[in-house]
Amino acid sequence: MDVAAIIVIAALVGIGVGILSGLLGIGGGVLLIPVFRLGFAMPSHMCTATSLLAVLLTSCSGSITHLRNKTSIAALGLAMGIGGAITSPLGVYLASISAEWLIMVIAAAIILYSAYTMLKKAKVSKKPAAKATAANAPETTASNAPETTAANAPETTSAETSGQMPEFEGFLMTKKKVAIGAMIGAIAGVGSGYVGVGGGFIMVPLMISLLAVPMKLASGTSLLAIGILAIPGLIYQAILGNVAWLAGLSVAIGSIPGALIGAKLLPRVNDRSLRLLFAAILGAAAVSLILNEFVFAA
Repeated sequence: MDVAAIIVIAALVGIGVGILSGLLGIGGGVLLIPVFRLGFAMPSHMCTATSLLAVLLTSCSGSITHLRNKTSIAALGLAMGIGGAITSPLGVYLASISAEWLIMVIAAAIILYSAYTMLKKAKVSKKPAAKATAANAPETTASNAPETTAANAPETTSAETSGQMPEFEGFLMTKKKVAIGAMIGAIAGVGSGYVGVGGGFIMVPLMISLLAVPMKLASGTSLLAIGILAIPGLIYQAILGNVAWLAGLSVAIGSIPGALIGAKLLPRVNDRSLRLLFAAILGAAAVSLILNEFVFAA
């Protein structure tokens, strides 16, 4: 494959990855690793290293738009990013001494678990909505009028019921949440350095389950953290000589504007639909990783 073809193909792939990154709060590594492995025939360690380069540039682009749109919790993103930046070099070191098949198997297992978590939450989120429509009908009677105006007012302005994007100031940050965020980032940092992804597939489900962060806020917050935690891992990979700079930068040519598009589309996407899409993308990525290692590489 000549240089011109590499640049064009990688840029086109980057556009799709960028849009999904902006929507889902993932750096795109879970999609890029199979692309680099199958499309560019890169060794596993080079795939993970090069994806970090594209992940870093894509997440920085998307996180800027999320901050402007107030769809990112800045304090939480910083806490996770710093926690992940501390541990990501450890992940790179562990990957450098691991067998290639082990890296792919661990990545697939983590991604499949995250997909299952998102799918389960998407199913649960559908039930309260159905109950709410039935339960609110009797409350419109005259005897219940005071309750409907006072009790239900906050619900009609929430992100889950009205589709409006909540401002990140509405999420109350505490020292405990900052500490939990740093812990989440530290876990994601190891995964990012080891598998070569941004860590959004770890951070987004944990933010939702441990901190009750809405999905649309979790996506933007995750991208902010990824833009910070990926830096030390990328530097370490570059020192090891594992980064394919041409392919990584070519993907970024498409993924940077793609991430801006995805971030702008986010307020228009239904929260439950976003969870289902996230689960589907993660499941497909996990299957691809397994196929790459045990079928196509055989």
